[in-house]
Amino acid sequence: MTTINKLDVEHGSIVMKLLGDKTRLSIVCLLMHDECCVCELVEILQMSQPSISQHVKKLKAAEIVKERRQGQWIFYRINTDSQVYPLIESITSFFPEQQEKIIDLEKKGLRVCCD
Repeated sequence: MTTINKLDVEHGSIVMKLLGDKTRLSIVCLLMHDECCVCELVEILQMSQPSISQHVKKLKAAEIVKERRQGQWIFYRINTDSQVYPLIESITSFFPEQQEKIIDLEKKGLRVCCD
């Protein structure tokens, strides 16, 4: 039997507020399947780079996502080591799979489009 550590209400509330935003929820759902750089999220969500960067910054501050640097590129992924990961996993299970959007990005040749 797996033991899940309980979150305190304040920490849980912060996570729920962050995921209450459509853009941040979309980002988290996308990152549940694969890591992405900001430029890929910009293309998928059709939003500006500064806007996406601000959303990712908030998710990173809450330890929902973490980054991996590759040269000048930064790739983001879900932080599966985070105390909030079981909550994130549970919440995202209620939403449609987002993997098709990443596959479409690959088909367009835009999977990694940072310069």
